[in-house]
Amino acid sequence: MPDVLDALASVIAGRRAASPDTSYVASLNAKGVNKILEKVGEEAIEVVIAAKDAESGVGSSKEVINEVADLVFHTLVMLDRLGISHNEVLDVLASRQGLSGLEEKASRNQ
Repeated sequence: MPDVLDALASVIAGRRAASPDTSYVASLNAKGVNKILEKVGEEAIEVVIAAKDAESGVGSSKEVINEVADLVFHTLVMLDRLGISHNEVLDVLASRQGLSGLEEKASRNQ
């Protein structure tokens, strides 16, 4: 999975300064961080709706997967805009392995 994220992050970084007329990533960046954050929020809501629909039998797991992919993509665009590597996020996730969720959460409040 990190290989896919590395490749995607590289494409996003490369398209950041492209023409907004030819690149979706460049068009988001040209509109500013608020537009990128709006897209992250929109995709997060779509993930929730797709998951609720899948749970109730109205939707499918494929719809959930596609919406999560959109959320990951837009999150990577946001991270790139902020100068944060997705590897920093993966490092945090790796450091949490072996901890219970409750222990990990409690450690953040100290």
